[in-house]
Amino acid sequence: MKELWKGNEAIAEAAVRAGVDAYFGYPITPQTELLEYMAVRLPPLGRVFVQAESEIAAINMVYGAACTGVRAMTSSSSPGISLMQEGLSYIAASEVPCVVVDMMRGGPGLGNIQPGQADYFQITRSAGHGDFHPIALAPSTVQEAVDLTYNGFELAMRYRTLVMIAADGALGQMMEPVTMPPMNTESVPPQTWSLTGADGREAREITSLQLQPEALEAVNLRLQAKLQRIAAAEVRYESYQTDDAEILVVAFGTVARIARSAVRRARAMGIRAGLFRPITLWPFPEAALQSASRDVSSVLVVEMNAGQMADDVRRSVAGCAPVHFRGRMGGMVPMPDEIAAELAYLRRVHTRQPARQNVMHAANT
Repeated sequence: MKELWKGNEAIAEAAVRAGVDAYFGYPITPQTELLEYMAVRLPPLGRVFVQAESEIAAINMVYGAACTGVRAMTSSSSPGISLMQEGLSYIAASEVPCVVVDMMRGGPGLGNIQPGQADYFQITRSAGHGDFHPIALAPSTVQEAVDLTYNGFELAMRYRTLVMIAADGALGQMMEPVTMPPMNTESVPPQTWSLTGADGREAREITSLQLQPEALEAVNLRLQAKLQRIAAAEVRYESYQTDDAEILVVAFGTVARIARSAVRRARAMGIRAGLFRPITLWPFPEAALQSASRDVSSVLVVEMNAGQMADDVRRSVAGCAPVHFRGRMGGMVPMPDEIAAELAYLRRVHTRQPARQNVMHAANT
């Protein structure tokens, strides 16, 4: 049965139903409702909720809880995720599972509380120092945010890895009909690696510290092998009207749903546009995007940033078609009419010409 849910609260409830055992967080707009929901929901279920003194404390509490083999989670927004970078790197190196929700907002700096997508590099490129990637899942509807959060815990446990839900302030604040998944009543089975007390067994150790370079290289090689397995098995994307497309729009998250409207408008204007939507920002759907771009005359990337995913798109397209970019920043949201107008422009100028790069929509145009 569908119920009307606000994005932040729907994600929190999805995590509860996925069996989250412990949540640690710190309030920051536009994700505070997620924390508030957990504060009310978890204690009556006998689960752990802690409002930490900072985002740095929260991610290290997640690290500690994850080491015991439970389903651990935190959530924040862009500046808070920045503060968590060191802890995220420790978690990745220690190979413990956890889920992190990032409700992106306008930046850089404190910026504002409007939606943004400029955490793309922070999520897919860094997420802390060292050579690793989290699994990054980018929902475009509240229902998808629920489904990806629910599934994110299973992915985290399966691969003993960090899973990030890359949403934005618009998705966190909007309300949409949602069908909630069933309550997972299964507890996490005993893990051969978790720290639960050494009574009756040999002591175990979880650490990210490897002082000998040979040992640290061995850890890195193991991590890279795991990332290759994830990249082979967990790529997710959606294609919309791409079979006969002459122009391909690439967008993720909230912007993808706006781009879908623009594709429909373009089709009504006689422009055969299609939409390719990455759902996993990492692993990025490179092969699928390259295949989708082989028969188009142009690719248009639309993002709420200065063109961060556009780098991955250019690498994936690999010269099959010129790649153009349309961006809004600072919490500004692109509208369907401006995307459709850009598609009309690309159609007029025959986009086998050199691509127009980094086209920004100025506030006064």
